Amino acid sequence: MIRRLTSDTLDTRRQTEVGTPEQRERVTHILHTVKHEGDAALFRWTETFDGVALDRDRLRVQGEEVKRAYAETSEEFVTALRGAAERIRVFHERQRRTSWWEAKDDGTILGQRYLPLASVGIYVPGGRAAYPSSVLMNAIPAKVAGVERITMVTPPEKGGSVHPAILVAADIAGVTEIYKVGGAQAVAALAYGTESIPRVDKIVGPGNIYVALAKQSVFGLVDIDMIAGPSEIVVLADETADPAFVAADLLSQAEHDPLASAVLVTTSTALADAVEEELKRQCQRLSRADIAAQSLRDYGAICVTDCLGEGIDVVNRLAPEHLELMVEDPWGVLGRITHAGAVFIGPYSPEPVGDYWAGPNHILPTNGTARFASPLSVDDFVKRSSLIAYSRQALERDAERIVTLAESEGLGGHAEAIRIRLDRREGESDE
Repeated sequence: MIRRLTSDTLDTRRQTEVGTPEQRERVTHILHTVKHEGDAALFRWTETFDGVALDRDRLRVQGEEVKRAYAETSEEFVTALRGAAERIRVFHERQRRTSWWEAKDDGTILGQRYLPLASVGIYVPGGRAAYPSSVLMNAIPAKVAGVERITMVTPPEKGGSVHPAILVAADIAGVTEIYKVGGAQAVAALAYGTESIPRVDKIVGPGNIYVALAKQSVFGLVDIDMIAGPSEIVVLADETADPAFVAADLLSQAEHDPLASAVLVTTSTALADAVEEELKRQCQRLSRADIAAQSLRDYGAICVTDCLGEGIDVVNRLAPEHLELMVEDPWGVLGRITHAGAVFIGPYSPEPVGDYWAGPNHILPTNGTARFASPLSVDDFVKRSSLIAYSRQALERDAERIVTLAESEGLGGHAEAIRIRLDRREGESDE
């Protein structure tokens, strides 16, 4: 059911190239048609891929649809979602940055100014399941950052509706501009704009391979958050870990997708054997057992290491999206972890706590990119400007060195922009 690999052979990262040549060609064609035909192409592709005939009157979600969504969801669900939203909001409020500047005695003022992005597009996938938690994780940091216009796109269900849980989550997060369109065509609409959907400055949110390719293609025209890969978890455990806990947490990621990766790295052969048996037993009880079993078979692994230090080295090499520390001294191990999207510490911090409730963002770097990338945050929805104000005194002090550097690069115009100010100063002194 799950492979046994050594630390030398364990590597769950996928190829870095996204998609096949055929998929990339198809996405390029979709982007081109939406860019040049606007709404007409948007409606045509939606009917082709989703079987829904849209027009300008049906494209945008109306207030009555949101009210109906509340009526179609339980009060218990709405209460839980509001509680999660508040925790996410409180956590992300602490990430806010403030502009700053420093004035020196010579009249120089240097600083940095933070401003929110003007507009952001959030992609919310359809398909196997609705993920209202991801709506909160994308929209709330943007709201906290102060983004003025947040546009959400999501594929319509048969009949042209949007899953009620998605609409309730959007309403709780404060998103009011929602369009019933998905796939590469939705990304194109956000990037280029159409008659009905204004363009945005940044696109965030996960999607299928066509969405990932489309985001990759429009990057540069707009910003994007990341190219999200399949979900992944690594559990680092020693002999003190509960095998039932470990197996349950591995399955919590394996059930996401057949391409998801669930890996146990342990110093204990006895634990490895017990977890393998628990996986077989617990998987049978899952509603998504077939998906979980395929994920474990193709991308899951158990790696037994000679010592905890070797296990830590394996974890850092994998740079997992989610890392659980189920060892005797998890806080002692934490300082040696250098690459992980989110770290769950101790036996009572399972990954779903972070997915839904704790507050930190669950949109995390995948496929080993935690080596250089970070979770989605308020920082993703702001931009920085440097502030430079020189006085005449400061310019005269630094002019010679600036001119030297400019001329060393053959940029005479740069040097002249300094000299002309010195010459003007000399002329004023002569008078």
